[in-house]
Amino acid sequence: MSETRERSFWGWGWADQFQDRETRKGFGQQVQGMLGFAPQEVLDPPALEAIELDAPRAKPPASLGFCTDAPEARIRHTYGRAYRDIVRGFYGDFRAAPDLVATPSSEDEVRAALEWASDEGVIVVPYGGGTSVVGGIEMAREEDGRAVLSLDLKRLDRVLEVEPVSRTARIQAGATGPVLEQQLAEHGLTLRCFPQSFEFSTLGGWLATRAGGHFATVYTHVDDLTASVRALTPRGPWESWRLPGSGAGPSPDRMLLGSEGILGVITEAWMRVRPRPVFRATATVHFREWDDAVAATRALSQSGLHPTNCRLLDRREAALNFVTGDGTHVLILGFEGADHPLEPWMVRALELAADHGGTCPKGPVYREHGEKSGESGSAGAWKAAFVQAPYLMNVLVSLGLLVDTFETAIPWDRFDALHADVVKSVRGAMKEHCGGGFLSCRFTHVYPDGPAPYFTWIAPARRGAEVRQWDAIKAAAGEALARHGATITHHHAVGRTHRPWYDRQRPEPFAMALRAAKRELDPAGILNPGVLVDPEG
Repeated sequence: MSETRERSFWGWGWADQFQDRETRKGFGQQVQGMLGFAPQEVLDPPALEAIELDAPRAKPPASLGFCTDAPEARIRHTYGRAYRDIVRGFYGDFRAAPDLVATPSSEDEVRAALEWASDEGVIVVPYGGGTSVVGGIEMAREEDGRAVLSLDLKRLDRVLEVEPVSRTARIQAGATGPVLEQQLAEHGLTLRCFPQSFEFSTLGGWLATRAGGHFATVYTHVDDLTASVRALTPRGPWESWRLPGSGAGPSPDRMLLGSEGILGVITEAWMRVRPRPVFRATATVHFREWDDAVAATRALSQSGLHPTNCRLLDRREAALNFVTGDGTHVLILGFEGADHPLEPWMVRALELAADHGGTCPKGPVYREHGEKSGESGSAGAWKAAFVQAPYLMNVLVSLGLLVDTFETAIPWDRFDALHADVVKSVRGAMKEHCGGGFLSCRFTHVYPDGPAPYFTWIAPARRGAEVRQWDAIKAAAGEALARHGATITHHHAVGRTHRPWYDRQRPEPFAMALRAAKRELDPAGILNPGVLVDPEG
């Protein structure tokens, strides 16, 4: 990646991707008919140099030469990239800025930072790509009187070792998706974990949040690609053996996966890699009825075909992403592999879809090519929209609109009731707090026993009241999920945003065990307090 290209300090992604005022105004007019309401006057974000910060509550010691209290570094490490983060950044509110930012280049420096912070009572928030959408990296100053150190692992970004016989690679936690894929490509290998935040998020972040990746079936989470994890805790290093599988008690890796920085700082991991795909098969299937589309997707998930891509978009989601405007629900199917052609799998998948009324007007596309050959048609449009979607939030915030997503997973037998309740509850909340709104749904991943629905909502905002409006709609969504026993998150993590529902979802004895582990590994309570469990004392 270019070192001269600058990321936005307040919004998603690259700063140069944020269009000028006239372009944004034109986009608002373009989507007005689809949304059913008009954007507001277009506003611009503040200049970086105009941001005011509170004075840091700690000074970086001379022993930590990789640590700084420079205002720009503090600003850039304040928030993740949820709507409530972006809107506060857009208005120049960085009151939650950390006091210090550290960028260690070795495990020894990570260890030194943890030792100093433990001795001084300074909170440490591990930082990967800064793409959290659940408040996972924000430590509000009013939450705790202690100083806060943001521990950025971006300099630990190397593929340290490749073991081709077992197809595993030892990768440092600060490597972003493009950086680790570029290094693996030199060996003809790929990790194939492509979350929507792929361009900026890091391996350590994926592990700490149990991120969802590229595959819609089978290898759906980063968990499935993990062979061994190493972390540094205030009590010492934590490293498991690299094994294809083990029945030796509770898994130490499973305890670190999803731990969100409260037990230790993940520094590297052995990951299961694979040859880069050669054969691909793609198809776009259209359905007139939502129930038929859901039934077809369920049949595919239970067929044993294991498609790589099995993304179902309802008609609103399909239109929003410019996949189709004909009012149909769209199922995007894909198979890939490095060993053999895929026609038999695709033929059978399309037969199953046709059994439920699905049509594939353009037929399947088969390719045998290298990684650089792009996808075309609806599948290509969806892939492009998927990558660009987070940038849309920057634009909509500037237009005075609320926008966010939430995702879950639930057994097939409870999905219809959940979907109906979410539609009713979220639309009702948007009506009450915003006067109306837009809601769409897609499946990001599917399992034999249930789907992972992902909802997008957009509503008119009241300037200055956006966070309160967002809170109300988020609460309505969370309560609807809880009523049906759906998880509060399938792959976005818990953070601080999802804590109220996570506390209800997990068994209390497990919460007691997690608090005990936190207490033993982090006796000073410095590691990301308030995430997953409350700080003690």
